Amino acid sequence: MNVSLSFMLKKMLAVLTMPLSIGVIAIVIALLLLRFNRLKAGKRVLKLSIFWIVLVSWAPFSNLMLKPLESAYPKLEKIPDNIEYILLLGGDRDKRAWEALRLYHKIPNVTIITSGFSLHDKISDANKTAQLLIDSGIPSDNVLMQEEAKTTFEEALWMKKRVGEKPFILITAAYHMPRAYGLFKKAGLNPIAAPADFNHPEEYGFFSMLQSVHLRNTEHAWHEYIGLLVYKLQGKI
Repeated sequence: MNVSLSFMLKKMLAVLTMPLSIGVIAIVIALLLLRFNRLKAGKRVLKLSIFWIVLVSWAPFSNLMLKPLESAYPKLEKIPDNIEYILLLGGDRDKRAWEALRLYHKIPNVTIITSGFSLHDKISDANKTAQLLIDSGIPSDNVLMQEEAKTTFEEALWMKKRVGEKPFILITAAYHMPRAYGLFKKAGLNPIAAPADFNHPEEYGFFSMLQSVHLRNTEHAWHEYIGLLVYKLQGKI
């Protein structure tokens, strides 16, 4: 898939502003300061960078970051029966697809739209998710793929052309739902939130640090807060 230079630059900027990247950049700065005999400043920056990496990979911190996002929309229990489409946003299909399967079996004749492209794979995320659903028993006629949109905002524009003002069910990760729902509403759509893949914190202790799962949760939340801020400044939410 062809991608623009501006899109690639945005992706690179997103990587560089993630918590782990910030910690690594700080360590590099500290080493440079030490190399040029700025010992006091170098030691201070090194200590701060180590503290930062420990903090962002600590369970209580990651849980605290995720909680406001995941508590915004509850799990969809009162399921409408007059819905034509379920939009399953691309991403962690192994977890979000379960919610699509659950709702599919409760709504007559509903069509699931899978989404997502891939920068590094010839097969799009939309295609992979569609195949997963079909392999799970959903007829191929009830699965559509949306492979072109590269951002959640582009997903909203595509859905506007597809469904107009008709209500549809929107499935995405619970931490991503506030941003996705806000974008779709601002675009004039009528989504019904069906958050999935909730975080289930099992560790709170002092020693639950320097673990990749907690770092990943922190980065998910960090990415969403930055996205919410940027989209609000752009007037998209």
